[in-house]
Amino acid sequence: MEIKRYPPTSNRSLRAWSAADEYVLSEINKREVRPERIAILNDRFGYVSCHLSEYHPIIVTDRKSQEKSIRKNFERNGLDPDNCSWLKPLDPISETVDLCIISIPKSMDRFKLYLHQAHQLLSDTGEAIGTFMTRYFTPKMLEISEEYFEEVNQSLARKKSRLLLLKGKQKSPSDTLIEQIPYQFPTGETETLRQYYGVFSSGVIDYATQFLLANLKLRENETKVMDLGTGNGVIARAVQLSNPKTELHLTDDSFLALESAKLNLETEMCHFHWSDTLDHFAEKEFDLVLSNPPFHLGHEINIEVTTRLFGEVKGVLKDDGRFVSVSNNHLNYKTHLEKHFSVVQVIAKNDKFTVYESRGVR
Repeated sequence: MEIKRYPPTSNRSLRAWSAADEYVLSEINKREVRPERIAILNDRFGYVSCHLSEYHPIIVTDRKSQEKSIRKNFERNGLDPDNCSWLKPLDPISETVDLCIISIPKSMDRFKLYLHQAHQLLSDTGEAIGTFMTRYFTPKMLEISEEYFEEVNQSLARKKSRLLLLKGKQKSPSDTLIEQIPYQFPTGETETLRQYYGVFSSGVIDYATQFLLANLKLRENETKVMDLGTGNGVIARAVQLSNPKTELHLTDDSFLALESAKLNLETEMCHFHWSDTLDHFAEKEFDLVLSNPPFHLGHEINIEVTTRLFGEVKGVLKDDGRFVSVSNNHLNYKTHLEKHFSVVQVIAKNDKFTVYESRGVR
């Protein structure tokens, strides 16, 4: 099969699958008794899903880009993605499966959330297989797995990958899968923000975001604002506290992030967009776009998605609109922003982060 990455990358060293993906397929194919029904959780680009399409699997994705990638690869290989069932991490479970395959994420909180859903999906005699590269192993994988399964075993290593073999369902742990983070906004209000396990910046509001908010001064004419890559919605909430009449649009590739943001905002003036692009917005629609854009996904550091979004932000800003963003200093986003905006100014800078204001289309 031909499996490609979406979004595409210019880095030729990055593949659309791992040795762990190959390992789990080999494990299933060598079994004398094959599962009748399979669920696949967190398949990054669709390698496992495409190769197991004959099972008409349940595919669980958090990121819109994941769903797009899997669908594109199904179609590329003459497979029908609509022969599968598609779920998001918080969707109710209406059927059971014999086997759940989980690509173990970097975030152990997110792994717990996926295990929780796998536990709900599995029949009483079902089993789960977690896949990972050995260099990313942490004992926490075993600790979390033991909360959900009686038998937790590791396979032998193969091409620097391993499988986590999970059998014997425990009683489902009573966990809300939501963490609470107290935070004092620059305007003085203290609130307890909530977010689902695995959403960016567990346990604390990200320090880059805090630096952005500490240096953000809203203007009276900025009545339509986008929070790009919203996470738990803390940036949008800060805008809302300063001006409750602002029309807010919150976008994120992560469904869990958007659902978290809904827990933290008064939603009457808010619009939530589960998307990895801005192509569904009209041109010159926003007075202000705010962002602490991601520069890594899981174990992978890659700024290509962010720099592509810079060009899309340019298209949705009004002629007098501005883009205020924060980034780690070592990323040197100024050179990338200057490819799209005629004016890029540093609003604030400390030893770790820089806040940029970009405006004017090149």
